[in-house]
Amino acid sequence: MIIGLTGSYGAGKDEIAHYLESKGFIHYSLSDLIREELIKEKKEITRANLIRKGNQLREQFGPSVLALKILPKLKTRDNFVISSIRNTKEISALKKRPDFILIYVDAPSKLRFKRTQLRQRTDSFKNFEDFKQKELIEQSNKKSGQQLHLCKKVAKIVFINKGSLEELHDKLNTFLKQWQPHLPSPRPSWDEYFLEITRTIATRSTCDRGRVGCIIVKNRRILTTGYAGSPSGTKHCDEIGHLMKEVVDEDGTTSKHCVRTTHAEQNAIVQAARYGISIEGSTIYCIMEPCHVCAKLIINAGITRVVCEKRYHAAQLSREIFKEAGIKLNVVFDETEKYTNQ
Repeated sequence: MIIGLTGSYGAGKDEIAHYLESKGFIHYSLSDLIREELIKEKKEITRANLIRKGNQLREQFGPSVLALKILPKLKTRDNFVISSIRNTKEISALKKRPDFILIYVDAPSKLRFKRTQLRQRTDSFKNFEDFKQKELIEQSNKKSGQQLHLCKKVAKIVFINKGSLEELHDKLNTFLKQWQPHLPSPRPSWDEYFLEITRTIATRSTCDRGRVGCIIVKNRRILTTGYAGSPSGTKHCDEIGHLMKEVVDEDGTTSKHCVRTTHAEQNAIVQAARYGISIEGSTIYCIMEPCHVCAKLIINAGITRVVCEKRYHAAQLSREIFKEAGIKLNVVFDETEKYTNQ
């Protein structure tokens, strides 16, 4: 079960999240993703900066960007609570999971103002009028803005939290008993199923810069697998370190590559050749987009579809030749995989 939390200032969203954590739910906050960006920029973490940066990220990468960063972490075997949802596109992205349900949390405005004052945060409100004015900032109609009034309209459940903590906890317990047994089973799609297997294969990788794996599938049957590692009988990066090469591109930019390992896609294709397995017309599943060399091998091996969990920062040439060769490329999450010395 995945519970999404949205709602007004001081309504009790954090308290609900903490209580669900005590019940075994794993908690992710979309605001924490924004905090990470502010820390990188060495900016003070204030409400104003959080709002500004959140809007900036949605403007730059699309209004669902924060939810899309969380989705890969939501395994089907666990219960999750996602807080700080403030945009309807974030809700749409999370609704890709059939076990997602959105709760809007609210309370009378004067009570919420009193609660915010008790928090004693450095950027707390000066008075009740200041509180009401700043609430209006979260009622934006912009696609990249904070849309709490629109989130309320699409919420499955509305909690009015104007009582004690005990009453709130009782309400949550009643909700869990009523809803958890009736949510549809989060049965993965075929692409999700094979990508999950790919993640397990990736744990065998022996280069910590890119612990990646892949599988080649045809007619929903796994033909071969591969992960990044040194050629058989040679030392691994995990044993003796990386063999780094610096490449200068035509535009003058430089990139660093470890050349000790054979890529996951290359190993999967080699295994097919070694054991006489035809992979023509198949689909290859990867952790991230293939590099240019792997892309050429994929084309010549007769693979017709490439499914990746994330983007690769140096995959522009791969995208171009896939398009030219008529290879279907599907990237599930439109974000770039990050690793050491990228």
